[in-house]
Amino acid sequence: MLHGQRVAVVLPAYRAAKTVERTWREIPRDTVDDILLVDDASDDETVEVARGLGIQTFVHPVNRGYGGNQKTCYTQALAAGADIVVMVHPDYQYDPRLISAMAAMIASGIYDAVLGSRILGNTARRGGMPFYKYVSNRFLTASQNMLMGTKLSEFHTGYRAFSRKLLLSLPLLADSDDFVFDNQMIAQIVAGGFAIGELSCPTKYFPEASSINFRRSCVYGLGVLKVSMQYRLWKCGLTKPAIFTDDAGKRLPANASVGA
Repeated sequence: MLHGQRVAVVLPAYRAAKTVERTWREIPRDTVDDILLVDDASDDETVEVARGLGIQTFVHPVNRGYGGNQKTCYTQALAAGADIVVMVHPDYQYDPRLISAMAAMIASGIYDAVLGSRILGNTARRGGMPFYKYVSNRFLTASQNMLMGTKLSEFHTGYRAFSRKLLLSLPLLADSDDFVFDNQMIAQIVAGGFAIGELSCPTKYFPEASSINFRRSCVYGLGVLKVSMQYRLWKCGLTKPAIFTDDAGKRLPANASVGA
C-alpha cells in the first residue's frame, strides 16, 4: 500500500511465457498488494508459467485483442479493491522497479494518470528502439500534441498508472479492443480534464519483447491520428464520437469479476 491506498499491478499478456517471470521478479512487493495477469488466449505456456509463480491469472478463451485484454485487467483490479492500478507489459521491455514511483505519483493526489515515457531522458534509442519506430513515435506524438493541445513526450508507452476514480469515470467499454485502445484512453483522460504526469522509463528491446509488425504499425498509426482528429472535432463541438459518450453503461463495473 501507499498512503493507505491499495496498489494493483496488471499484466496484459499474450505469448509472454519467456518473459513474464523476469517481469514478475522485479515488481516491488513492499508497495504492491495484488498482481493480476490476463492471458489473451496465448498459444504458448504463459498461463502455466504465471500460475506456477503464484500470479492470479485470468484467461480469455478466445483472443479479444490488446484493448480487450486491458478492459479485463482493469475490471479485475477494481474488483480486487485497487485504489491505484499500474499496467505494465509482461514482456520485460519496461523496468518494473519504477512501479512504486509511478504509484506514488498517483497516491500523492497530484496526478490521476502517470505515463512511463521512453522518450524522457533519451532512453528509447539507447535501449534499442528501432530507428523507424523512434521516428514514427516522435511524429505521431507531435501530431497528437498539436491536435489535442497537450504536451506529452509520448503517447505510445505500455507502462501506465491510473487512479481508481479515473478508471471508473472513463467510458472504456466504448473503446476499441485493438491497439488503438491506449490512445483512445488518453484522449478520454484529456477530455475529462484529468491530470497526467510522466516519468522517464528505460526500455529494453530484445527478440522476446513483444512488437507489432510493420503492417499493423501502419494501421495503428492511422488509427492514432483518427483518434486525435476526433478529439479536435469533439472539442470544437462539431461531432461527438462514441468514445466520448456520457453513457454510464460504457464504464467499467466497480466490483464485477469473471473468475480466474
